[in-house]
Amino acid sequence: MQKNLSRRNWMKSSVALTAAAAAGPMALAQGPNNIVIASANGLQSCKKAMEMLKSGADTLDAVIAGVNIVELDPNDHSVGYGGLPNEEGVVELDASVMHGPSRRCGSVGAITGCKTPSKIAKLVMTETNHVMLVGGGAAKFAREMGFKQEDLLVEESRAAWLVWKRSMRDKAGHTNWSGELDAGTATARLQEAFPNVDAKTLAWAMDVAVHPPTGTINCLALNSKGEMSGVTTTSGLAWKIAGRVGDSPIIGAGLYVDQDVGAAGSTGRGEENIRIAGAHTIVENMRHGMTPKEAGLDALKRISRNFRDDKAWLSAIDISFYALRKDGMYAGVSLWSVDADKARNVPRRQTSFAVNDGGDSRHEHCVSLYERK
Repeated sequence: MQKNLSRRNWMKSSVALTAAAAAGPMALAQGPNNIVIASANGLQSCKKAMEMLKSGADTLDAVIAGVNIVELDPNDHSVGYGGLPNEEGVVELDASVMHGPSRRCGSVGAITGCKTPSKIAKLVMTETNHVMLVGGGAAKFAREMGFKQEDLLVEESRAAWLVWKRSMRDKAGHTNWSGELDAGTATARLQEAFPNVDAKTLAWAMDVAVHPPTGTINCLALNSKGEMSGVTTTSGLAWKIAGRVGDSPIIGAGLYVDQDVGAAGSTGRGEENIRIAGAHTIVENMRHGMTPKEAGLDALKRISRNFRDDKAWLSAIDISFYALRKDGMYAGVSLWSVDADKARNVPRRQTSFAVNDGGDSRHEHCVSLYERK
């Protein structure tokens, strides 16, 4: 140490180092950079959000614009327009948003007739003093805000719903929707009902009828000013009981943002996430010094604990978390290393998530709690 270091200079340097350390590990070297992360179906969402961040847009506007791409895609059957319906054949959507700079949030649950529930969730945040609107009240609010009532049930989703209805038999094999006892005949009848639906789509429809998917998109953003926001949006569990709400619109479960710490979100089995308040748990873990990866794995361990770590029970569950810390460190974690259902007519893939840190969007592998061959 220099002998001529004065008390005044020592005090100045100490204050500066303390302030830098409080701001986060990367702040000692440089300020935060623009970064967007999302669930695996969010490659284009990350690209769009990054473009908006670079142009100076607000972080919440950026992530909402990003997920709107998926919400408006009729070929994505887990989010927004084209989502698989509830047991009554009605598409009910859930979404939540959180804005780090203003520390405000909004959400909608079981909303019908609107393709972009993320936009309605933001309006709940900006135009009311409430946090959540649900069901008919949420739909009425959307109409009042200028959104027209729309039919969200596309033909592929309707075909899948009818296949599911035909699969609902009692122990004697009877069903109100089909008098046929063998799947082959029922499929033939379905082909007659949907002459324009190809065999591949019908095979997919039968698959999702037997294995109801839980799809969602979560997107989190950090800009170069250190501002953060997040959004989670979904059509929820296929064939759910009307009015069922998962974790996506629940602040602290499907999404949580704390401007001072970081952000987290989830996709997968919502009920299990609600039971541990997953997103809030992850952010609090990061507040107490955990890395995003450590924080996410701890949340997954809490889910596993609720099943006494019984892998036979846990094998039926798919759930992933995404975490972004205020210094730009991020992680995606999943309960299992690959998708759960062997019977699905899609290749089983290693769980992944989307990242854009200024270039092209890319997939990175999630860190898994358990390995599945």
